[in-house]
Amino acid sequence: MTELAGAEGRTRTLSQRGGGGGPRPWPPAVVWAPAALLAAAMALPLVYLVIRTVGAGEEAWDLLARQRTLHVLGRTVLLAGTVTAGATLLAVPLAWLTVRTDLPLRRVWAVLTAVPLVIPSYVGAFVIIAAFGPHGLLQKLLSGPLGVERMPDLYGFAGAALALTLFTYPYMLLTVRAALWGHDPALEEASRSLGQGAWRTFFRVTLPQLRPAIAAGGLLVALYALSDFGAVSLLRFESFTQQIYLQYEGSFDRTLAAVFALVLVAITGCILALEARFRGQARYYRSTVGTVKPARTVRLGRWRWAALGFCGLVVLLSLGVPLAVLGYWLAKSAGAGEPLNLVWGAARNSVYVSGLGAAVAVVAAVPVAFLAVRYAGRVSAVLERAAYLGFALPGIVVALALVFFGANYAPILYQTVLLLVFAYVVLFLPQALGTVRSSLLQVSPRMEEAARGLGRRPLQTLATVTLPLMRPGLLAGAALVFLTAMKELPATLLLSPVGFNSLATEIWSTTSNGYLAKAAAAALLLIAVSAVPMALVVLLEQRVQQKKTRGGQP
Repeated sequence: MTELAGAEGRTRTLSQRGGGGGPRPWPPAVVWAPAALLAAAMALPLVYLVIRTVGAGEEAWDLLARQRTLHVLGRTVLLAGTVTAGATLLAVPLAWLTVRTDLPLRRVWAVLTAVPLVIPSYVGAFVIIAAFGPHGLLQKLLSGPLGVERMPDLYGFAGAALALTLFTYPYMLLTVRAALWGHDPALEEASRSLGQGAWRTFFRVTLPQLRPAIAAGGLLVALYALSDFGAVSLLRFESFTQQIYLQYEGSFDRTLAAVFALVLVAITGCILALEARFRGQARYYRSTVGTVKPARTVRLGRWRWAALGFCGLVVLLSLGVPLAVLGYWLAKSAGAGEPLNLVWGAARNSVYVSGLGAAVAVVAAVPVAFLAVRYAGRVSAVLERAAYLGFALPGIVVALALVFFGANYAPILYQTVLLLVFAYVVLFLPQALGTVRSSLLQVSPRMEEAARGLGRRPLQTLATVTLPLMRPGLLAGAALVFLTAMKELPATLLLSPVGFNSLATEIWSTTSNGYLAKAAAAALLLIAVSAVPMALVVLLEQRVQQKKTRGGQP
């Protein structure tokens, strides 16, 4: 234990030094200029809200300070904390099992556990009600053999927490998986060589190294839960976002809704401060340059069946039940003779705009991550935090801000695909930034300095050294943005060009009109299309790991 403590102490010393001689006084323009431009673009919704609230009267502020409003706000924060804790308990074990252990069919489990991210929260909530509600499908199955007449009520806080946890834990799962692929197993091997078992090594060595990834994933989960409207509305849970929607829909004066939205911005600032404190200033790259040995596969032994049961239960609840309910609706409607048309055009549109949004978001996240990691300071911290503003706001707030901007200042962009892609970047950039930042933390700056010492320019070093080493994080970030953009509804409805339909809008319109078969078909098509990039990410991760095992360049 003395040697292990010494190794951990050397790691902390390296973390405090920053690994490469400390942060530079000021970054080059190629880093700070794109980051500053991006921060200004991300601030557009905030500027819109400020403009709206400038003329807010005393009535708006009095309503904000009422006890009921504060009660709803407190319950919303409690929901976000509960969902984040639940997502952590699911995502961290799943990531470790599918990356570091001999779990049977672990690549299949890696895909299946990540696919629930694409299920829209409102669809997932409706499916949970239909399956496990007081008079749902489970009650009908149990009424005959067991005489069950009514299942427990899932409406309210418990149902909202369950639904959001089941359909948001993949945010953290993909982030932690990317971190596990990039970690150097030297400290783990030192722990095992000193007689520590797999479990103690995980809790005392591996888990502390995952702290930045857990913080980044937890931030995404918390902000999603804070801004969600569909699931909480269907499950009859009063949230602060719901109050914002009611003000937007029920009043011609949207000043009060803007005031409420600014409160969400303030809460986001608090969450960002907590996330920064949790992840700390540590660096998690190796102290020496050389070939990274692959991590030793942990043998589960007798725990294999428990691990399979855990993975199976999570996949059953988050993916199996939604697929079964949607398939039941589809078969029932088809049996009744209701026509069914697969919306391939909407699927192509969804893949096109979501792919563009994912690519732009990852490219935009790189300079911000470099600024935050390589040139840490107050300015970089402000620019990084600005990137998270859009994710905490309801989609309708961001969409209305961009409608205001496009109609008044950029009419050439109004109702174009470019403005819709920009909305996706504003809303979902934090998903790419979290994984990119976590991956960059694992790349030693000494490798970049060695490349520049050999005559390579900064951009050449970035393209040939840094970005290849960050590949798992870049792929995970692109997958997160793509999958979330595929199911985005308010921004797509308000900003899409005329006649442009996506799978999300198709699901929304058919569900609103009561066409459950068409809604189920569109939802199943959405899940099927979104499973493809997830499978590609897992296969590419495996390919990178195999190259590391052979001692090649990842």
